[in-house]
Amino acid sequence: MNLFKRFPVIIAFALLTQSFAFMAQAQEKVVVVTNFNNDVQFLDKKGLIDLFMGKYSAFPNGKEATPIDVALDSELKSQFYKSLVGLPLARVNAYWSRLKFSGRVKPPAIEQTLDDIKLRLKEDESALAYIYESNVTDSMKVVYRFD
Repeated sequence: MNLFKRFPVIIAFALLTQSFAFMAQAQEKVVVVTNFNNDVQFLDKKGLIDLFMGKYSAFPNGKEATPIDVALDSELKSQFYKSLVGLPLARVNAYWSRLKFSGRVKPPAIEQTLDDIKLRLKEDESALAYIYESNVTDSMKVVYRFD
């Protein structure tokens, strides 16, 4: 019987803990990174939009760029595109559905997890990806920070 009296308190505590964890992740800054050996030092927001939305496939210095989306972290992906183009993820996905159907441009490459992205960035100088700032390693170079 005592358990049933405390049940609402236990549920409230669990929900509160989950919401704090979610808020902590949602507040974490997203940065755009590339391979440490890439010649590019900095990209502006317009350049990022052009690369991640399919207008260009090369860095400003003319070298090939391979933008990468993360598949399994929809919160990170949503936060990135909301910061980049001001659109919810559903609208970005609809945009790419239309463009893929037309065959005119190639969408960003897809890696499943942040660990896959880290590995790709380490091995591929043309790779360009967005990650949480706390996940930046020595093999990466930050080329853009969202305010």
